[in-house]
Amino acid sequence: MESDEQTDTGLNTVTHDPREALEKHFGFREFLDGQEQVVSSLLSGRDALVVMPTGGGKSLCYQLPALVMDGITIVVSPLIALMKDQVDALEKKGVAVTVINSTLSLDEQRDRIRRMREGEFKLVYVAPERFRSENFVHALQQIPIALFAVDEAHCLSAWGHDFRPDYLRLKYALEKLGHPQTAAFTATATAEVRQDILDHLKLNDPMVIVSGFERPNLSLRVRQCSGNKEKYARLKAVVDEQGTGIVYCATRKKVDEVSASLAAMGVNVIAYHGGMDDKARSQAQDQFLDGTCDVVVATNAFGMGIDRSDVRFVVHFELPGSIEAYYQEAGRAGRDGEPAVCELLFNYADTRTQEFFIEGNNPGYTLIHDLYLLLQRFADERGELNMTIKELATALAAKNDMGVGSAISTLVRAGYIERYDVAGSRAKGTRLLRPDVAADDLDIDRKALEEKERRDRAKLEGVVSFSYANECRQQWVVRYFGEQGAEPCGACDQCRGFGAEGGKGLRVGSEQELLTVRKLLSGVARMSYGGKGVEWRARFGKGKIAAMLTGSRSQGVISARLDQLSTYGILKAEGSAYVNALMKEMERVGFVKTERRDQFPLTTLTQRGDAFMRGKGDSDGLKLLWPDPGGVSSASTSRGGSTAAGPAGGVQLGELDFDETLYKKLLDKRTQMAADAGNVPAYVIFSNQTLEFFTRLRPKTREQGLNIRGVGEVKAERYLDDFLKVIKNWEDA
Repeated sequence: MESDEQTDTGLNTVTHDPREALEKHFGFREFLDGQEQVVSSLLSGRDALVVMPTGGGKSLCYQLPALVMDGITIVVSPLIALMKDQVDALEKKGVAVTVINSTLSLDEQRDRIRRMREGEFKLVYVAPERFRSENFVHALQQIPIALFAVDEAHCLSAWGHDFRPDYLRLKYALEKLGHPQTAAFTATATAEVRQDILDHLKLNDPMVIVSGFERPNLSLRVRQCSGNKEKYARLKAVVDEQGTGIVYCATRKKVDEVSASLAAMGVNVIAYHGGMDDKARSQAQDQFLDGTCDVVVATNAFGMGIDRSDVRFVVHFELPGSIEAYYQEAGRAGRDGEPAVCELLFNYADTRTQEFFIEGNNPGYTLIHDLYLLLQRFADERGELNMTIKELATALAAKNDMGVGSAISTLVRAGYIERYDVAGSRAKGTRLLRPDVAADDLDIDRKALEEKERRDRAKLEGVVSFSYANECRQQWVVRYFGEQGAEPCGACDQCRGFGAEGGKGLRVGSEQELLTVRKLLSGVARMSYGGKGVEWRARFGKGKIAAMLTGSRSQGVISARLDQLSTYGILKAEGSAYVNALMKEMERVGFVKTERRDQFPLTTLTQRGDAFMRGKGDSDGLKLLWPDPGGVSSASTSRGGSTAAGPAGGVQLGELDFDETLYKKLLDKRTQMAADAGNVPAYVIFSNQTLEFFTRLRPKTREQGLNIRGVGEVKAERYLDDFLKVIKNWEDA
């Protein structure tokens, strides 16, 4: 490397010594881990693919070479907020930098391109959609490009977690620019995504640098939550404990809801999502960055490149769609190297939102075909049709408007249609570019569509598996990204012994308990479709499965002939309360899963559960929150909807088997006892709600009965034994 050579551009003094530039412009005397290797590689003239975790100083790896090299560095960046943050920071350091994106008028863009040709800038941040314009690419051909840096490069991979079609244009732009030195940067990319980046950008003999994914200062935690009430309580506790941070939600609606709830709790909070106008989003970002407000509730639109080092927490209020997204967002905490908390508030029901997004992002060939057919039928003589996406979705009877939008994008990328601005309206119309092509002749890669959906669903399953994992969270993440040999972090909930429920009851089971687990899983298998290499599919809900395993004689069990199964009654001695609580734990650790079909929650085995059932799982490391066999859950109840707060988490009464015959026998016993007591009101004995709990939980001992709300010591002494006898006689019949 050259040193001590300086050139006066008339704007600022440029040094060719990277270490001198590091201290002069960034105020650092030493590089962070991994940075020097990247900078040296780029200054040697090699292309590069750099994977460096959020907070590792990735942006400096292209900003510093840009200041040292002769010529202009083009930085492709996907978000206006990301550009603004980095450009503002560089301008404060005295760097000649500018931006070209949709916020500028055509005249402003032309002026900045002219100034680029005249050498006024060292770095120019460009939005990927600018490369749609042939004129823009032609203008870049007249400019000496020292480095073409592609930030957030995972956006160009259809297998990545944030695919952006405009990134695909970079391949053709680079060809027209004569393949200048190119470097791709991302914080989260699996091996297959890295290969996709290499293939797409056609990097020349690239240096591939993958920095460690470990962030030892981050405490990764997963909190199992039965619903929003528990989520809000935990969120408020984190905010009170940590002070400064980001709360991520899956939808704009949830952002508004959570931010309003926090504000009502007295938290100084701002909201940020794509439904806000540019000014409001910019103002919200500035308030967070300058410390005016310390808590922001946002969708994933917020955070790329946000340079606030003192973020002490990141909470995911809902499930993210992939580990890549989760770890990138979690990595925005603790960028100053100080301890920070990253907590995922997990409820399996949240997967429905992500499944909706998956369906919307993967329209399928049939919808694409039908959309194209509709456009052909109703377009005017110019091949144009002015219908909104919502109107198109209605005409196609599509359940998911997002799917129609994705189908349009697919046809645009394939060159069959284009979108145009409708005069006098903010709406966009659709124009057929190849109207003579029949719908049945569309050249669409169906296998690629199917593969993308499969991978998207696999990514979501990865987040669920992470949430249920009973091992060091950071080890799990590092292994997911293809790195081996990471040591336990010592900071996550698992390493510190918190467990999913604060460590209560989390332990390795005895041989007898593990046998009970296998019996339960066998029962789930008998009530499912599949097995022997075929993916399991659900047929029944948790309540019906538990009823079969405990030998229930309820009408629902008998009419479905479940009493004929080999596993019928094999857990009768454990009781329905224990079995239902253990079933919940099986779902938590990923041995069973619940899927909704026709609005009914149905439960079946996962591959992990299947392996454990067959004796192939690792029982030595299996830690569970074992239910207390001596007691059942206590709770207030109402038919089909209330929660029983048990030792292993909430059990919904609607999930427990209810038998009308037993309930009637209990009512008859209560009526008789009320008469024997001098015709006192029946509720004086036990309320209807308590009898319903008896029907569903079927306590066997006085200790179990005392755990049911409505059964106190006095009533237990006077009445409980008679009801326990009714339950026993019914079960023995």
